[in-house]
Amino acid sequence: MQYNKINNLLGWLCFVIASSTYILTLEPSVSFWDCGEFISCAYRLQVSHQPGYPLFAMLGKVFSLLSFGDNAKVPYFTNMGSAIASGATVMFLFWSITAIAKKLLAGRDKEFGDSQTTLIMGAGLVGALAFTYTDTFWFSAVETIVFALSSLCIAIIFWAILKWEAHADEPRADKWIIFIAYVIGLSIGIHLLNLLTIPALALVYYFRRYKNINTKSAIIAFLISVVILGFVQYGIRGYTIKFAAYFDLFFVNSLGLGFWTGAIFFFLLIVAALVFGIRYSIKHNMPTLNLALLCVAFIYFGYGSFAYIPIRATANTNLNNSHPDNAFVMYGYLNRIQYGENPLLTGQLFDSKIIDQTEGANIYRKGEKSYEVAGKKTNYIYDKTTLLPRMYSNDAQDVQFYRQWLQMSDTQSPTFYDNMRYMFSWQIYQMYGRYFLWNFVGRYNDQDGQTSTEGYDGNWTSGIFDGGKHLPNSVIHGTTYTPLYALPLILGLLGMFYHFSYKKRDALIVLMLWFFTGIAVVLYVNQANVQPRERDYSYVGSFYAFAIWIGLAVIAIADMMKNWAKVNIKISAYAATGLCLLLAPILMASKEWKAHDRSTKMTPHDMAYNYLISCPPNAILFTYGDNDTYSLWYDQEVEGIRPDVRIVNLSLFTGDWYIRQMQKQMNQSAPLPITMPFDKYKEGVRDVIYYQDAKIPGYSEVKDVFDFITSDDKAMQGQNNAGESVNYLPTKKFSLKINPDDVMKNNVITPEQKSKLDTAMHWTYTSNYVTKENLAILDILAHNNWKRPICFTTTIGNSNLIGLQPYLYKEGFTYRLLPLKPDTTNQDQLSKTNSLVMYNNVMNKFKFGKFKTAKYLDHESTNMFYPVMLTTFLDLARNLEQEGDGDLALKVLHKADDELPDLNPYIDVAGRKLFMAQIAYRLGDPTLGNKIINAIDTFLVDQLNYNYYQLQQGGGNMSVRDIQIGIQVLNGITEFSKAGHQDALSKKLGAQLKDYATKFAPVLGKE
Repeated sequence: MQYNKINNLLGWLCFVIASSTYILTLEPSVSFWDCGEFISCAYRLQVSHQPGYPLFAMLGKVFSLLSFGDNAKVPYFTNMGSAIASGATVMFLFWSITAIAKKLLAGRDKEFGDSQTTLIMGAGLVGALAFTYTDTFWFSAVETIVFALSSLCIAIIFWAILKWEAHADEPRADKWIIFIAYVIGLSIGIHLLNLLTIPALALVYYFRRYKNINTKSAIIAFLISVVILGFVQYGIRGYTIKFAAYFDLFFVNSLGLGFWTGAIFFFLLIVAALVFGIRYSIKHNMPTLNLALLCVAFIYFGYGSFAYIPIRATANTNLNNSHPDNAFVMYGYLNRIQYGENPLLTGQLFDSKIIDQTEGANIYRKGEKSYEVAGKKTNYIYDKTTLLPRMYSNDAQDVQFYRQWLQMSDTQSPTFYDNMRYMFSWQIYQMYGRYFLWNFVGRYNDQDGQTSTEGYDGNWTSGIFDGGKHLPNSVIHGTTYTPLYALPLILGLLGMFYHFSYKKRDALIVLMLWFFTGIAVVLYVNQANVQPRERDYSYVGSFYAFAIWIGLAVIAIADMMKNWAKVNIKISAYAATGLCLLLAPILMASKEWKAHDRSTKMTPHDMAYNYLISCPPNAILFTYGDNDTYSLWYDQEVEGIRPDVRIVNLSLFTGDWYIRQMQKQMNQSAPLPITMPFDKYKEGVRDVIYYQDAKIPGYSEVKDVFDFITSDDKAMQGQNNAGESVNYLPTKKFSLKINPDDVMKNNVITPEQKSKLDTAMHWTYTSNYVTKENLAILDILAHNNWKRPICFTTTIGNSNLIGLQPYLYKEGFTYRLLPLKPDTTNQDQLSKTNSLVMYNNVMNKFKFGKFKTAKYLDHESTNMFYPVMLTTFLDLARNLEQEGDGDLALKVLHKADDELPDLNPYIDVAGRKLFMAQIAYRLGDPTLGNKIINAIDTFLVDQLNYNYYQLQQGGGNMSVRDIQIGIQVLNGITEFSKAGHQDALSKKLGAQLKDYATKFAPVLGKE
């Protein structure tokens, strides 16, 4: 069969295998993190968070149409879009590997003869299928996230440059370069990581086009490639919009024209300049200039997908992040200004002090008919700076982490050497090298391992020596324990060394792709602190590059068989292919499948449902994090679940654009009772209001405080250091008078609760300043008059509750603000429940995401929501028992047992289960109590035995905290089982307790 036909057929076979794998393991509904937002924005063509993903949204919309009106199926088909894109990525990787392998064997016909095709195809199959089953790539392939399509763009771009290289001497071959430019432009509308392929592309062009290749010219070519990368990233992507914004400023403010007129004029200038330049290059026979200008033009064509953003922003969609309806906001949106800027080449260290500051450029906002100055940027001058600042955050938690990581004392000042130690040990090794090893060596589990290189949580493992480590059963029998015995890594390194031995230039190109999509990302992003989640998905391009070398290991092994073992080349070709298929893709698929099969998981969808269903009609629900917001947006925006609830994300509520959106109708939710006109909270106005104690006795009515801090009367303002009149917060003691008629009319409480109704709420504000989100909350509290229920998610941080804890009662997954007399006897104010309402929600309305039957549960399901579910059941059962409803409390415990699996993601969870067993015993159900106790005991014994082994080995990986908590919980289950008259069980547990107390006496401070 003809080579090209075999190559094409096997490439499509890889597509079928990979796509089938991903579709079989596809998440059937929404996933955690950004997926809920992306699905919502794709389905209703809305505006997602910075820097925007317009092409991704439009492609997602196409896949969503396959649901044919069944909105619950929308995420399945948008997830399938990722699966198919990932399958196509594997296909293009196959073709890239075969192209590189063909070059590697070129001119060696006598050595390999007719087996060349077998080796080339074997290399392609091994490398492409190995990448198919890598941990990181597979994770993104089964959910609606940008990284699947981003990987496809990388694959197409790299494949296209190899196609150009193969045909570079043919007429019109440069069409491949122009095609690449267009894909790069399109890829900006998906994710910016694709731009990092440019240095590798430039190197291919340099090696193919230039004859006098030497070290000096190679360095120059590399520097030019970096300049091209910078030109596309900053010039085309960034400064195009910035210049357009200042043109718009002139046209609007100076010429009195409408918004966008100046920007459109600037875009037309770019078009005219490109047309002129292209015509000039043709007329004067300047092919290099012509190619460069055509590439710029086609990058702009692809980049044009971003016209979607202001068009949809102007349409005032429900999800409209930053509301980028003008050129200045659009520039800030694209450049993620709200996330701040990280110093790269020079900057401060964490203990640097600000010694001066200067005013920077104006900050503009859109007014009614012109742009207004909202303020000025501030440039800070520090007493000391360093090259390549890596430890630059002065946040107290970050500083503590730096010192802990580098084992620095509390008074030690960081040096440049410390700075470099942090870069290599944490940023490069822990936040990249560890991820690389996950994919090609193996992994203990999916716990977060950012803060420690020791132990097993979140760490890599080959699995070879794990048998002698006495690992806990929870690890070695866990679904995410995936030892790969380092075999894919060994194959990749073998392929790399072989590639450098025979085709150094081509190997250098692959190395360049690996470096710029891996280490270079680490250096550019410059993460200063522990991240909200593991960031391995950012480096999938470098894993893609390494997979090329895994494929080339087939040729290396066949060559060794031929030369060392004197095996017939035909046999060695088939044997090497079969061996490498077994050692990489087959091994990886068998080990990784159980850790990626999301086909039965529904937790993100159902947890979001539980948040919404916990809310009374027309509620205002305050959220904060990604995982208690994005999947709620999906449930509401796509499936139409509880459209009457107004979701308010407090991390976005700091923006004037978001507050303004909340003053409008959304779905079936009326505008929020925010009375402030836009001029009182627009950007640059009341961004922060500082506390200045006015010595006001007692508590002040919240409406009076709100009126005071939003007043424009200078007599009610103070002065800042610059002598400007500013509002200030005069007291932290707030009160809210309660009108019983309003409370009862709006069904805030039941008639039976009326005796508990307070005359006024009194609370202490917990911060020294008021930012915009808290200003808006105070506005709502002052003017709501109990017409709309006010709720907070139970996963929200305490600081976001602004001191309202005494009046917050759980009604499921939410706290509801209730004007009841505070329960001063309850030490944990956030464990209070509005019990009968909560009982109905939990027992009759909640869904449980197939928690107990799912083949696989991800990190957020097990570590975030499983403990939340346990606490929900525990608090409800405990309060029902205290209120005299023991029969209902027991039903709650049985519901928890029926719906939740026996998980212990960390040892504290066992402590929560302990009290569930205690309640079961007290309510006369020893069978349930024993079941819980025995499960806790099995887990504790497993953990304590592991820690005892570590103690015997010198205590390097021993967790003193786990030992202390484990002993405490073991003591608790011993006492509770005894109190429950389970004498045999209590005796057994007591013996264990005594044994472990003796074993851990040195740790526990006992003799």
